[in-house]
Amino acid sequence: METTLPVDVVERPLPLTPAQKKAIAAATLGTIVEFADWVIYATFASLFSRHFFPANNEMASLLSAFAVFAVGFIMRPVGGAVLGAYADRHGRKKGLTLSVALMSGSTVVIALCPTYATIGMTAPVILVLARLVQGFAAGGEFGSASTYLVETAAPSRRAFAGSWQYFGINAGVLVAALIGYMLTRWLDTEQMAAWGWRLGFAVAGLMGVVALWIRVSVAETGAFQRKVAHRAAAHPSLLVVTRHWRASLRVIGIAMAGNLSLYLWLVLFPTLAHVRTGLSLQDAFSASVISIVLSLVAIPLLGKLADRIGRKPVLVAFAGGSALFAWPGLHFLANDFWLATAIVSVGMLLSCGFSATAAAVMAEQFPAEVRATGVALPYAISVTLFGGSLPYIMTSMSNAGWAGYSWAYIAAVCAAGCLVYALMPETKGKALD
Repeated sequence: METTLPVDVVERPLPLTPAQKKAIAAATLGTIVEFADWVIYATFASLFSRHFFPANNEMASLLSAFAVFAVGFIMRPVGGAVLGAYADRHGRKKGLTLSVALMSGSTVVIALCPTYATIGMTAPVILVLARLVQGFAAGGEFGSASTYLVETAAPSRRAFAGSWQYFGINAGVLVAALIGYMLTRWLDTEQMAAWGWRLGFAVAGLMGVVALWIRVSVAETGAFQRKVAHRAAAHPSLLVVTRHWRASLRVIGIAMAGNLSLYLWLVLFPTLAHVRTGLSLQDAFSASVISIVLSLVAIPLLGKLADRIGRKPVLVAFAGGSALFAWPGLHFLANDFWLATAIVSVGMLLSCGFSATAAAVMAEQFPAEVRATGVALPYAISVTLFGGSLPYIMTSMSNAGWAGYSWAYIAAVCAAGCLVYALMPETKGKALD
């Protein structure tokens, strides 16, 4: 029989209870698998693009593949609204299990999908549909997982608990990068281009079975249990855009610089470095792995710092530093392993300021009755606008001969994010219902 997870009300940083540790493990491990499935697409885009699109030009095929990558983000707000509302009405746990099942299933479909040469236009159609399902699942995952982590934490440890959401996201990208690294190490270029990329999708998809089993075994949060009897009659998505529209706009602003920075350094970097500088995929994956490992150490530590000094100082440092680093980070990127490693590591460590605080500060904007939807829907909109479009924007600029100016877009969004962080109210210590 399931038990309700205890919510500690003492303000001093008490040790985590066994139930809280299990909650963090379940949410984090599921997120690792789900985001490995999500980003494996970008990891292998330069390899499989020619198999799904009828283009003789390799750059045109890559642009088509990144367009489908961006199309997946169209469904993220839909997933945020639908799966977020599902988690608000039926429980955070049920929302978590549904999202990981959808993500893993669609990833396996991509692994098994025949090529354009075999089934013609049906191939890109299947790819698009599978990516739409992935976007739908990812849209609901962040809100449910963030809410689950924050609601199970003591008030004085909410940023630390929430930091494990992005720990899971970064670790998921690490898993995708490791899959890419190992496959490129074991298989030659021709084998990777022919069928090796399919193996990567298959491994990432099948890991979802483990994540599903883990999430089924955990308990529901106490905050949701207390609100079941007093659940609002209106749909959570409607309440978010009517009663809580200011908080929703604030979440979009909070997330925009973080999404842009993370998709640049966490997701796009291996393909960017390979295409722009000629750095081998193996070296690009290796540099990415080193930077992600560093971030996995930094994120929980910065989460603890945000619980001590507040969310705003950590976020302002992230956005201001990222705006200043945009030009040197992209300008000096070259076909040199150690230089590439240093650049992506600095970018990732700056982004950790966002990763360590995002889940907590977003969840702290909303009451329990709409918290999962309130995080998921505006966050998904922000991801779509500032994350999903980034690979296509940067590839298009490079194709048009404007690669040297892409840093200005990064810097402008990060500077705008810095302004949002400076003006928003501090939520450290805010009472949650």
